[in-house]
Amino acid sequence: MKRHIVLIGLPGAGKSTVGKMVAERLHTAFVDIDSILNRKEGKPISMIFAEKGEPAFREMERKEVAAALANEPAVIAPGGGWAAQPGALDSAKPRGYIVYLKARAEVAAGRAEPSGTRPVLMGDDPLARMKDLFTQRDPFYAKADATVLTEAKSAENVAAEVVKLAQMSAGW
Repeated sequence: MKRHIVLIGLPGAGKSTVGKMVAERLHTAFVDIDSILNRKEGKPISMIFAEKGEPAFREMERKEVAAALANEPAVIAPGGGWAAQPGALDSAKPRGYIVYLKARAEVAAGRAEPSGTRPVLMGDDPLARMKDLFTQRDPFYAKADATVLTEAKSAENVAAEVVKLAQMSAGW
């Protein structure tokens, strides 16, 4: 039976970029949770954080991931903090194959910074913040079914590795 491919990792790890490529190669839908919330709320994620707070955002995110997991198998990219929420990975594993796109904090920060829309990186020192996020979240990310190292690889190569894992382990 096909399972969803759920991509987790730091902001800037490549979840959205790689997720679109993987979905295209597997001929399935790509579900970008941040994009859904952005569209539903009519504002960027940073504004949702600022206006409603992180707990409210995480609850909206949790509901959208649960809804995506209830649909036909697809490639799902939750926000970087989703996997660190209590019970998130456990609730996704029965229907999803979890892949950790792993990048060092320095690499992820360099990729994430140009967008300027990531609320968890706002402030004076995005690199220090990213290092803190890595320290806090890596133990959760490490519970994934598989890890793909993203450094010194093109997005195409990372996507090819994820597709191979999907074919070997997730019924694709």
